[in-house]
Amino acid sequence: MNIKRSSNMAWLMAPLVAFLVSAPIRHVDGAGQQKVRPAAVAGSFYPADPKELSAMIDDMLAHAAPPPVDGAILAAVAPHAGYPFSGPVAAWTYAALKGHKYTRVVVIAPSHYVGFDFTSVYDGDAYETPLGTIPVDKEFARQLTKMSSTIRLSEQGHTPTSAGGEHAIEVELPWLQKVLGSFELVPIVMGDQSYESSRALGVALAKMIQDEKKNGHALGDTLILASSDLSHYHPYLDAEAIDHKTLHALETWDYYSMSRNFQTRTWEACGGAPIVAAMIYAERMGANEAEVLRYMNSGDTSGDHSRVVGYSADLFVKGQHEVVEPPFSLTDQEKSELLALARKSAEYAVQTNKPYDPPASKSEMLNQEYGAFVTINEGGMLRGCIGYTSPIKPLYLTVRDTAAYAATRDPRFRPVSTAELSQLEYEISVLSPLRRVTDIEQIKVGRDGLFMKNGDDAGLLLPQVPVEQNWDLQTFLEQTCAKAGMRHDCWKDENTDIFKFTAVVFGEHKP
Repeated sequence: MNIKRSSNMAWLMAPLVAFLVSAPIRHVDGAGQQKVRPAAVAGSFYPADPKELSAMIDDMLAHAAPPPVDGAILAAVAPHAGYPFSGPVAAWTYAALKGHKYTRVVVIAPSHYVGFDFTSVYDGDAYETPLGTIPVDKEFARQLTKMSSTIRLSEQGHTPTSAGGEHAIEVELPWLQKVLGSFELVPIVMGDQSYESSRALGVALAKMIQDEKKNGHALGDTLILASSDLSHYHPYLDAEAIDHKTLHALETWDYYSMSRNFQTRTWEACGGAPIVAAMIYAERMGANEAEVLRYMNSGDTSGDHSRVVGYSADLFVKGQHEVVEPPFSLTDQEKSELLALARKSAEYAVQTNKPYDPPASKSEMLNQEYGAFVTINEGGMLRGCIGYTSPIKPLYLTVRDTAAYAATRDPRFRPVSTAELSQLEYEISVLSPLRRVTDIEQIKVGRDGLFMKNGDDAGLLLPQVPVEQNWDLQTFLEQTCAKAGMRHDCWKDENTDIFKFTAVVFGEHKP
């Protein structure tokens, strides 16, 4: 990559502490005072000189070659590190946006320096970069804050402070100015990274844009842009492994697992909540394709592979064709290995009260991360069933854990005794990624399992359960509500998310 450089390299060589120098909010006299958020990291994350900045962006865009997009780009993800490091990836997002017309861009970013427990929509008039001033769509911002108590007009996370000038929105703006020209901005910084906050923002944005569409606005008028890097400061190969798990979930629309794993630090993305919010928005607006255009990490640009930061360029597109979810399966050998492991783990836990430490599996599939449940039956009756809904560990370790827990920690039953071990039968259900149901007609009894969530209440039923109980679809929905501890008609509540999944189900008592 031939990145044009200035003879003044101070901005590039400045260490990360360079952006601790804060600039005050600028007030402009005119028809009234204007509150303008100044560029806080120009000269450290990117060149402060407009000509040099423009030339650098042009050069990076010229080297990006995203494939043509067949459909409307509703949302996107771009990284926000210093341009020499993340710019070659960010350029793929912005090159894909060339030729698309957006009159408004909503940029959603995390808060790196200031802690607060809400989603902060900038309460000022404009953001400033070396390429000019971008006006804030103040009416849209004001209306957005009425949609949820978790969303507020505020300068929190926007105004530079002694702790630092938040860069995650700012670094995206020169790219947008170069590619889109003029547009109005809605700058959003998320202080709370929970699934509930991401959902509230994504749903609010979708409702507002849908209302605008009904009133005659074109669907392509608004772009939602999530500003996020991926894993931070791992060795090169470790970072690649972590990041590709995140990107696989992105491609399969499993944003619930993404959110859970971001919160537990199983996966990493400093803008994880903004990505989830953008996905929720795009899905509700009809997006059906998630495309990873480019992945690299800082080791690819700096040459230092010891502690890298991951970057990806991603699009969420309302495509012209229905996307068919690819099936997944296990070989007979892999099933046998997992069943033997489940039995060994449960027996070891019962006999020693310690976790079993199995040898590493040689199967590529069993080393991939999937959610899974282990069901234990005795004499044809349920004796225990526990699982991981989300893909948090390699499959063979997930089965190791959940088999032991099903035998010893299912709160519905007393722990399995040593005398019972020879009477037990094991069944394993390996879960596909979760996908939110947009129409209950998408659910097929006998094929799909259901997971429901509303606030703190959540519950899951495996796909074999309604078949075993001879339930129809409505009963299946009602029983999943009951499993979640909610009213039987919770599935009708607009605040209830219904996710479906398929499962590879196999056991010692069935082929």
